[in-house]
Amino acid sequence: MNTEILPAHTPELFQKAVRRAVELLRAGQVVALPTETVYGLAANALDAQAVAHIFQIKGRPTRNPIIVHVASREMALRCVDDFPALAEKLARAFWPGPLTLVLPRAKIIPEIVTAGGVTVGIRWPSHPLIQAVIRECDFPLAAPSANLSNQVSPTNAAHVRQQLDGKIPAIVDGGQSAVGIESAVLDLTVSPPEILRPGMIHRESLAAAGLPLADSRQSHETDLLKSPGQLKKHYSPKAKLVVATWPDDAGLKSLLAARRISLATCHVIAHARIPSPETFARVCVIPHDAEAFARAIYAELHHCDEAGAQTIVVEAPPDTPEWAGIADRLSRAAS
Repeated sequence: MNTEILPAHTPELFQKAVRRAVELLRAGQVVALPTETVYGLAANALDAQAVAHIFQIKGRPTRNPIIVHVASREMALRCVDDFPALAEKLARAFWPGPLTLVLPRAKIIPEIVTAGGVTVGIRWPSHPLIQAVIRECDFPLAAPSANLSNQVSPTNAAHVRQQLDGKIPAIVDGGQSAVGIESAVLDLTVSPPEILRPGMIHRESLAAAGLPLADSRQSHETDLLKSPGQLKKHYSPKAKLVVATWPDDAGLKSLLAARRISLATCHVIAHARIPSPETFARVCVIPHDAEAFARAIYAELHHCDEAGAQTIVVEAPPDTPEWAGIADRLSRAAS
């Protein structure tokens, strides 16, 4: 299969890319589309056979549900059996944006989307291109990250092409993802609501919107998953990933020596304690800012893999609410 790369950086190319994506999606195909979080591998969420292609292409476990993407409140209502007042409040506050709401599944959503569960995750993404595609299709899109299962999510079209070239008919190039990690997922089918996957819309932001939350930061892995991002190992680079803290260069070298990690093939990603680059294969510095770090971390992990890193050491993020989504992704990547 030849994979088309569809640029969208001018109004004319944007419209051409939307038309081609819609044509493929209406034909039951899958298409890689940009969102503000990461690139998604999209199919008609109402077509079980089309969604099955997503699982096949990614090698995704069938027990791992897929988030449904909509482009209006009305479309969201068609996908769920109940849209309570709290969902309305959160949608007004955070949609379009990187927040997924888990709600009772409507019958029109095939069981394959929800991994046989009675709930479905719904999100209204803010990227204009996927919004335009959904509006033109007039059906919701099932869209997990556009990568092979358990590997690092893609935040640009080149990342998608590295893993899925020849496996899908088209990749729409909508530029670099602005958020950089997957959406926060909030389960509204339990009381109080529970964060199933933290994200850049963090706990304090939800609390400020008047949301009562369960004490636990996230759910543990169970046999029946309500949301993606709950498997213990996920978002992983090819290289071994280590999350650590260190006081200085000597402390970092001592830590690596204790783990028998070769400095010559070790890449370091830091944000506060910046090691000297001379003894490492590469040192990358991401600003000590949660939003900037989230935008950059997946791209850096991809870069390390491309450069042949054997080990990637990432400086542990602060234990504060705005970093919770990043800490979650790093923890699962290092499992």
